[in-house]
Amino acid sequence: MKKISKHISFKEATYSDYAKKYNIKNKPDEDQIENMKILAEEVFEPLREWVGGPIKINSMFRSEKLNSVIKGSLKSSHLKGQAMDITSMGCKTNLEMFHYIKDNLDFDQLIWEFGKEPKWLHVSFNKEKNRKQVLITKKRGVYYTY
Repeated sequence: MKKISKHISFKEATYSDYAKKYNIKNKPDEDQIENMKILAEEVFEPLREWVGGPIKINSMFRSEKLNSVIKGSLKSSHLKGQAMDITSMGCKTNLEMFHYIKDNLDFDQLIWEFGKEPKWLHVSFNKEKNRKQVLITKKRGVYYTY
């Protein structure tokens, strides 16, 4: 089985309940796979080492069709294989992981997704240039803002 990194399998990086439900092929091309490997090596693996245990990947790569079905941003970094949504599996909290990434790793965007403590984290990495942009998602009525 193809690996994205030491702790991320190809299957895990491309899996989606929605892709399965709607029979959508969610297969990255070579450039997208390369971006996924860079994201994993620069962000995920150092974070996992610090956490000291597994981290759940909710979403990593998204094909255009899958992104459309879930109503993702047309400019989503997931489309390029440059982003992942992750959740703690207990060794550290999402809040602790948020602060570790913010204070110790290079990244393009780090988004605290919902709640007093983040329900999950969105983190992206761009091999060209990282903005180190930190955002917090907030719900305003029926809309979401940062």
